[in-house]
Amino acid sequence: MEKIICTVTNDLTYDQRMIRICRSLSRRGYEVVLVGRVRTASRPLSKEPFRQIRLRCRWQSGKLFYLEYNIRLFLWLSVQRFDALCAVDLDTLLPAWLWCALRRKPCIYDAHEYFTEVPEVVRRPIVQRVWEGLARTLIPRIQYAYTVGGELARVFQARYGVPFEVIRNVPLPRPVPAVLPRPEPRILLYQGALNEGRGLEVAIAALPHLPGTTLWLAGEGDCSDALRQQAATMGLSGRVRFWGYLTPDALAELTPKASIGLNLLENKGLSYYFSLANKTFDYMQAGLPGLHMAFPEYKALYKQHPGFVLLEQLTPEAIAGAVRPLLDDTAWYEKIQGAALHAAEALHWGKEEEKLFRFYDAVFGH
Repeated sequence: MEKIICTVTNDLTYDQRMIRICRSLSRRGYEVVLVGRVRTASRPLSKEPFRQIRLRCRWQSGKLFYLEYNIRLFLWLSVQRFDALCAVDLDTLLPAWLWCALRRKPCIYDAHEYFTEVPEVVRRPIVQRVWEGLARTLIPRIQYAYTVGGELARVFQARYGVPFEVIRNVPLPRPVPAVLPRPEPRILLYQGALNEGRGLEVAIAALPHLPGTTLWLAGEGDCSDALRQQAATMGLSGRVRFWGYLTPDALAELTPKASIGLNLLENKGLSYYFSLANKTFDYMQAGLPGLHMAFPEYKALYKQHPGFVLLEQLTPEAIAGAVRPLLDDTAWYEKIQGAALHAAEALHWGKEEEKLFRFYDAVFGH
């Protein structure tokens, strides 16, 4: 039985994607270990069919965190047996690549995002140059790589000269009632990190244009305090509900209670512009019409599965103009909802995990 160690920098409890991937690889017969970090407020880990390790760091963010975590990860890996290491995103790639090179084991790169093009990195040119230098040094030396969307795969291959497989971040299929009651009151839901470039400030600013509508934010992040302050300053605290961190199961229960799912990325870097967020598919599985930016992946998906509305401009007025017809026109809402449910039948992990199996089986020559 081959042993695969997957490395991330986040808290494992809320990482739907890696929990799903590691469960699948365990079912396939691999011995899987998922390594992340523990935070001050981390919840106990749930029981899983794979081993989970959380490294404790003194620093919780910024340059010192990344430096400390990579050192701790390098030292932890030094005493581990493994047949392959999978580095999830650029921020864990260096220690994984070094140990794979030293032991002549396969190093797998799982590019969940375009790390050097996220807004937090793009606006800091020196930091961006450091990460991009690391990417240009290591990625061309990696034989096995995959990412979450076709656009990112094409960009990565052109930039680093390495082919990337596409394994989309789609959810597990969930049973949906034959008749979905339209949820009331009118609720807009955003699920995910409350970070820069997610359009959340604009979503809050749109609420005065949408009387009787509430915004739910399921997650936490770097912008949590600023968003709470914005809602209070605008007198909207009663209409913006912050749910905080939710486990994958709790989030799945919450999502169908909303009316519309939001995915309002700002074009502040190629990572967001070429993204194909998992919340897109989570909303579909819940029968929730979504509102997404008209970026390449969403436009391509819309041609096949128009279970959402595309937004050309990210302004409060544009959001309100797209949301209002869905909330006020039952026939239009049900049409988009029906397309979302139809898409959910095709876009789920039951089909996508076959690509995952083929990828990892090829790594080990099965």
